[in-house]
Amino acid sequence: MTTTQTPQRPPQKTSTGIEHWTKKGDVRLFLWEKPAVEGTAKRGTILFVHGSSMASTPTFDLQVPGRDDSSVMDWFSRRGFDTWCVDMEGYGRSDKNGNITSNISDGADDLAAASAYIQANRDSGPLLVYGISSGALRAALFAERHPDRVARLALDAMVWTGEGSPTLADRRKKLPQFKEMKRRPIDRAFVHSIFNRDHPGTADEKTVEAFADAILALDDSMPNGTYIDMCENLPLIDPARITVPTIVMRGEYDGIAGMDDLLKFFAALPNPDKQFAVMPGIAHASFQQKNHALVYHILNSFFEQPAPAYRG
Repeated sequence: MTTTQTPQRPPQKTSTGIEHWTKKGDVRLFLWEKPAVEGTAKRGTILFVHGSSMASTPTFDLQVPGRDDSSVMDWFSRRGFDTWCVDMEGYGRSDKNGNITSNISDGADDLAAASAYIQANRDSGPLLVYGISSGALRAALFAERHPDRVARLALDAMVWTGEGSPTLADRRKKLPQFKEMKRRPIDRAFVHSIFNRDHPGTADEKTVEAFADAILALDDSMPNGTYIDMCENLPLIDPARITVPTIVMRGEYDGIAGMDDLLKFFAALPNPDKQFAVMPGIAHASFQQKNHALVYHILNSFFEQPAPAYRG
């Protein structure tokens, strides 16, 4: 009796990652670049912005054996995008020596330094900027301060005022503890909690474990600034001051990003070139979900959208 084996799909092409460093004052910031795969038509330059509890490469260049689209940087570089991410101060490979808590405003400063470096060294022009969770707040504040550096802005898993957010309601109970120290410890159980708190089952175990491995290889603690900001200082963003084309992305099961809160934020955005996307079957960590292909598709469609030929 003969058995037929399913042929293995050959690995897709990837570009080689390039390490970069820049300065924010005396602080060294780590940047990671994956250029567009050779032979593809150039489609723009993306800057990915990470959230509160992990550095940039675990989030955006995650490698999972047998899942060759687990890296969003690889996926977009295969389609002609030059892709970048940056570790905020206090995260990953960037300096952790300062006295700041790495809050949302500090993160927007990090993005100012990173964007200046990318534009100076790659002649990229305005960037396509994607931020997730507190990274969305950092990206939005950066767009408020430097609209000339942003071509299109994607805000995923974001919170505006905090209304309708059960995760933040629980987190506020620990606010005194967060304010007592500049960093909080993390471990594998904490990473698991990211995927279990909203709607268990939205991510597969293999990806969650690879994500935890990548996070914990770089950090065993995280700055508290974004947690404090999101617990007691919201709103930090004025949608009326975000003048660039913007998409707001919200997972169906996200316990941080309240739907009504974000719809009010969306309504106040002044640029008519804007979109609101609800992502079915998605909780908070969009790129690590079983439905990540749908997230990639939504983001790619927005980044590739042509500029209006007529504006009235």
